[in-house]
Amino acid sequence: MQAIMETLFDAVYLIGVIAVGIVMMRKSGDNKQFKLFGLMAALLGAGDAFHLIPRSYALLTTGLEANAAALGIGKFITSITMTIFYVILYHIWRQRYHIKGRIGLTFSIYALSIIRIALCFFPQNEWLNYNAPVSWGVYRNIPFAIMGIIIIWIFYSEVKKHADKNFKFMWLAIVLSFALYMPVVLWATTIRWIGILMIPKTLAYVWIVVMGYKEFRNDTQKAIS
Repeated sequence: MQAIMETLFDAVYLIGVIAVGIVMMRKSGDNKQFKLFGLMAALLGAGDAFHLIPRSYALLTTGLEANAAALGIGKFITSITMTIFYVILYHIWRQRYHIKGRIGLTFSIYALSIIRIALCFFPQNEWLNYNAPVSWGVYRNIPFAIMGIIIIWIFYSEVKKHADKNFKFMWLAIVLSFALYMPVVLWATTIRWIGILMIPKTLAYVWIVVMGYKEFRNDTQKAIS
């Protein structure tokens, strides 16, 4: 039952988020913010597909441990795409609130993302091992977490400053995405049921995308009328 329900959830999620991303990229015209949102949504779905499709296959066939290599490669790819996801979200923040300059902040975001991606390439991660070392899961997620804290703060600050009702809860969605992801990094190898937190984590990402899509739809409807 878990295998069937999780596979159905993943299929709806992947098809939905990629479709939304493609629509936003194709129909956003010259609106750079919406184009970035579309790219971010499509990247989210495409990156997660590398992990979720092998996971669904494993659950429906010979099990997770027997498919450790495919799952590990998927996790590796998803780790990189999720890092790029937040870099794009940072640029959405700059576009939305007309941020100029802030070279130090931009440098920090890019430096943290490069460090995070570089750490993902270290062989000590043992991506193909079903019981990969937790320590390296922590190491590669330290710059990712710092990056997340920065993005949470900058969105919270600008939303408050501009009384931005449409993105009122953007900071909260980002908080939830990290809060639900970190326990998986720390304990999923020893407490397997912790992995179920990836579903609400995914919903937090969907919430981020939906906020952008709702504004895109409203903007498109206004242009038509």
